[in-house]
Amino acid sequence: MRSLRVDAVLVQAVIAGALSFAHLHDLAAAAGQSGWKAWAYPISVDLLLVAAWRRLRILRTDGAPVRAAWLWFAVALSASLGANIATAGLLDLDHVPDWLSILVAGWPALAFLGGTLLVHAPGPRPQSTPAETEAASVERAPEPVPEAVEASTTAPALPASPPATPSVPAALVAHARKVADDHHARTGAPIDTDTLRVRLGVPAPMADAIAAQLT
Repeated sequence: MRSLRVDAVLVQAVIAGALSFAHLHDLAAAAGQSGWKAWAYPISVDLLLVAAWRRLRILRTDGAPVRAAWLWFAVALSASLGANIATAGLLDLDHVPDWLSILVAGWPALAFLGGTLLVHAPGPRPQSTPAETEAASVERAPEPVPEAVEASTTAPALPASPPATPSVPAALVAHARKVADDHHARTGAPIDTDTLRVRLGVPAPMADAIAAQLT
C-alpha cells in the first residue's frame, strides 16, 4: 500500500486560494452583492486569472504576441490583490465608498469581455507537418516517365529518324498549367522550359512537349 505524502506546495496553494476567495467574497458582500452573487465574484476573478496565465503560456510556446494575455492577467491579479489588501483593515467594510461599489458591480462585464477575448484571440498560424509537406512535394513532382529500353547492340543499325514527341497525360498537362500560372503570378514572367522541367521532375523532351501545349 502506498504511503500518503503531503505536498507542501499544494497545501500552500489551497490555503492561499481559500484566503483570497474569502477576501473577495467579503469585499463583494460589503459592496452590496449579497447571497450567491458574493460567492460568484471570487470564482470569476480566479478563473480569469487562470485563463489568462494559461493563454500566456500557450502564446509564449508558439512564439505569438502575449501583450493581451498579460493585460488580462494583470487585471485579474489587481482585483484579487486589491481585495486582499482592502480587507486587511485599511477599508471600513461597513461603509464602502461608492467608487468601490461601482467597480464591484462592473466586474462581471469586464470579466466576460476579458474571457471572450482570451478564448477567441487569433493564435499563431499552424505550421505544416512533415506528412503534409511530403504529400505536397509528391503532388508537385509526378512520377517520372520511364525511359525507353536501349536497343540491343547486336541488332542491325537502323536509319536515323527524328525523335518522336512523347505523349503527355492530360492530368500532367493540367498540373503543369497550375505550376506555370503560379510562376507567372509570383514573377510576372512566363515560365521557361528548364524551370518547368525542374518543377515537374520530367525529362527534357517531355518538358518541351508540355511547354508546347501550354502556349
